[in-house]
Amino acid sequence: MSGGGAADEPGIAAIGAYTPRLRIDAAEFEAAWGQFDAAAIEKKAVPEADEDALTMGIEAARRALDAADRDGDEVAHLAFATTTPPMAEEDLTPRLASVLGAPTDADTRTLTGSTRAGAQALAGALDAGTWGGSDPEDGVGLVIVADCPRGEPDSEIEHAAGAGAAALVLAADGPGTVVDRGSHVESSPGTRFREVGSEETTGLGVTQYDREAFTTALGGAAAALDLDPASVDAAAVQSPDGKLPYRAAGALGVDTETIAAAETVSQLGDTGAASAFLGAASAFDDGAERVLLAAYGSGAGANTLVIDGSIPVDAALSGTTDLSYAEYLRRRGEITTGEPEGGGAYVSVPSWQRTTPQRHRLVAGRCPDCGALNFPAGGACGDCHAQVEEYERVELPGEGTVEATTTIAQGGAPPEFVEQQSRSGPFVSAIVALDGPDGGSVSVPSQVLADGEDVEIGTRVEATIRRIYTQEGVIRYGFKLRPVERRR
Repeated sequence: MSGGGAADEPGIAAIGAYTPRLRIDAAEFEAAWGQFDAAAIEKKAVPEADEDALTMGIEAARRALDAADRDGDEVAHLAFATTTPPMAEEDLTPRLASVLGAPTDADTRTLTGSTRAGAQALAGALDAGTWGGSDPEDGVGLVIVADCPRGEPDSEIEHAAGAGAAALVLAADGPGTVVDRGSHVESSPGTRFREVGSEETTGLGVTQYDREAFTTALGGAAAALDLDPASVDAAAVQSPDGKLPYRAAGALGVDTETIAAAETVSQLGDTGAASAFLGAASAFDDGAERVLLAAYGSGAGANTLVIDGSIPVDAALSGTTDLSYAEYLRRRGEITTGEPEGGGAYVSVPSWQRTTPQRHRLVAGRCPDCGALNFPAGGACGDCHAQVEEYERVELPGEGTVEATTTIAQGGAPPEFVEQQSRSGPFVSAIVALDGPDGGSVSVPSQVLADGEDVEIGTRVEATIRRIYTQEGVIRYGFKLRPVERRR
């Protein structure tokens, strides 16, 4: 069936995209295994030990909001799609809303279990009737799609597995428009799946069966469109490897050059649910004005959306650090031992939860007596030493200057950070003077994501959200800092 493009649907105001800085070349796999089983992939993106689908999604969402010139408190509809949620059972949208500053009454959705979950999230956001009306004050929608799949070490899926995220801001006045959409489902089990309790995706590996499921589902979704797919500038097609998208060219009604115009898999690997969205971000960033987004999910089903417009894009798709295969295994946690016996300093979940405004959005307090910033806010003012009953809440901009720094080498990390150090190597701990919103600053301790670079006194840094550690089975997220020049 054709979904069409309703005249009163919100437009697409901007797209944000993010991929980790780490890369591994296909040659590293070939040297380790004697072959590389991911067709037409030259290198792929690798998440750092403290990155996951949630943190990557936050990076993409912030970029999308910046590009749309909108703030988190304007988000009325928030959807998150991934096949690799950091927790098997827990709604992640409250953490996303907390970090982004979205209202507590925002309409939220979480979609998982299929690599077309992002397209389903976008279609659902377009259909939602609670926001995005003709009045810009009705708020905006935010669709976040992030993934970091993994498979058995010697499998095609693992060799192809990349990482990345994309986010779309939907608004009544957005310059982009979804002008047509379609979908198609046809039962084809076993092409790609992950069993309960496993972190690794697999498949039956019946090549012809997999290809037919892929092309049939995508072809059916393309046939459901009213518009001629040949009219698009680029086709962003689901890419589990570098060859399969091109095999669907005929079924989609486009030529291979149109698919190549939105291709990212050769440099990023298989980015799962984010795959077609990263392709669309790349195409619009390169100047395309009509893009076919074609998402496929095993099982099998597909969604197609035709998007028109000159859409602003803020994308970080390039890598800066190449890994050896051994370093790759460390980042994946394949050759590390985990947290030592006895664990680290205990912080209960309720205690952590009370500090989430500071950890997620850098909420500080302004002393009512002297005006000094205190972080965190509580007790006596650090400047005038007055006993303050209630501080004025102030959200810091998120940039600052390093005042002191040290490197925590092997054996020197607190127990809760041993796993991170084991996987990522030595890390930088610093005292940073975070800028105030109206001048002034406040000093805070933080990890600085140096990535092998020198971090010196005077280095300008900015905040990002990463995993801090896991305790009692609950992942703790909070801010870390990185050099400003690293923001690609």
